Amino acid sequence: MTRPVHQHFRVEAALEAGFCWWAKNRSPQQAARWYCGFIDALQSLSEIAERLPLASENDLFPFEVRQLTFGLGAKPTQRALFVIRPDMVYVIAIRHLSQQAIRPEGLD
Repeated sequence: MTRPVHQHFRVEAALEAGFCWWAKNRSPQQAARWYCGFIDALQSLSEIAERLPLASENDLFPFEVRQLTFGLGAKPTQRALFVIRPDMVYVIAIRHLSQQAIRPEGLD
């Protein structure tokens, strides 16, 4: 089933911060590749959301939380946490794999 993908405002802020990090620590070209690639991966959730695994945080929430992993190379570096609703896929957070699990109070 195809659903539109929407995202919390904190997701765009995390993507912008990631872009800035890549531009400063790698290169502007890699930053653009990372950003555009992640945006494309997030948009793919409209078709593949149900096939992706539950996030490690799932048991902490009163609703089902799934994850999409993303990275430029063979190893993913980021996770997009999302919720599947009847009318949309809602991306609630972007996390680096090294970050601790997000808790419900962290979504305020």
